[in-house]
Amino acid sequence: MKKFLLVFVGVLLLTFNTKAQTTNIDGFEAILLAAGDAEKLTEAYINPAMTGLIFGMNSGWYHTAKVHKVLGFDITIGLNASIVPSKDEIFSFANLGLANTTSTSATGATVAGPNALQAPITFNGTIQGQNVTATFDMPGGTKDDLPLSAVPTPAVQFNIGLPWKMEGMLRLVPEVGSDDVKGKLLGIGLKKEITSWFGPMEKTPLHISILAAYTSMTVDYDIQADSSIPGTGQKAEFDLSAYTFEAIASLNFPFINIFGGIGYSSGTADLKMSGTYNLEYTPVASGPTVTESVIDPLNLNFDASGIKTTIGARISLGFFKIFGSYTLQEYNTLSAGIALSIR
Repeated sequence: MKKFLLVFVGVLLLTFNTKAQTTNIDGFEAILLAAGDAEKLTEAYINPAMTGLIFGMNSGWYHTAKVHKVLGFDITIGLNASIVPSKDEIFSFANLGLANTTSTSATGATVAGPNALQAPITFNGTIQGQNVTATFDMPGGTKDDLPLSAVPTPAVQFNIGLPWKMEGMLRLVPEVGSDDVKGKLLGIGLKKEITSWFGPMEKTPLHISILAAYTSMTVDYDIQADSSIPGTGQKAEFDLSAYTFEAIASLNFPFINIFGGIGYSSGTADLKMSGTYNLEYTPVASGPTVTESVIDPLNLNFDASGIKTTIGARISLGFFKIFGSYTLQEYNTLSAGIALSIR
């Protein structure tokens, strides 16, 4: 189970363990050598992971519109896989508006792109009043490590029946990980069945509900543990929050039910890279290496939102349920899992 829960921090761990090769620096943090262009390069590289996690956090909240009786419950273990479109597997350097960095390659890999695509970068600028240069490779992507080129987001969820035809939902992943990377997730939701609002429909297999849910995730990565850039207190912190509103319906039969919904999904993500990084540059003219110390170099914000439509099916094997669904949205998301359901 612990390994399963670690999947949701795995994407970000893969991101930072991806190597950006240069003559004396080995690590994602090499992008900081781009100075004023570092934020643009980092944002272009990591954006698909942030977007995929937001859409994944908002998916897989239900496998039926029917609510439990009071104190009835189910426990669900599922996985949401947000598929990264091919257009987001690479980015164009020309579209970033870079001021002091160039590349002999027209495109670079995003975190979801080809592993082997490590675009060479040359920085030429002024540091401490001197014209200096630095070279490094943008890290390759993690496409070969992600099945279906999808960003995974596990969901361990507990639902309980409440009065007034309502159902409370809780997603909870306590802090898991290693000394270098740790993550946790908390989600809450509420489902209200409104089938009775439609009169005689209450006597049919059709059930209709409305749902609202909110999820937050934090991931802390200790860069200092294996950083090749001298410095102190080097770490990265990811804070993500996502919410969804949906109208859902299901046709419930003894062995199988068909469910679907339409709604709105939105979320934000913040990346803060803190600590001190002592960056070394080579003077264009002869002279000693120029060292520039930067503190808390990155503070990036991401967002994703849009209309979503879901269709899925669930098979009932007594108390056990097996379900799968597909959500059409900016990053189409495949959800699947099993549930133990009582009442």
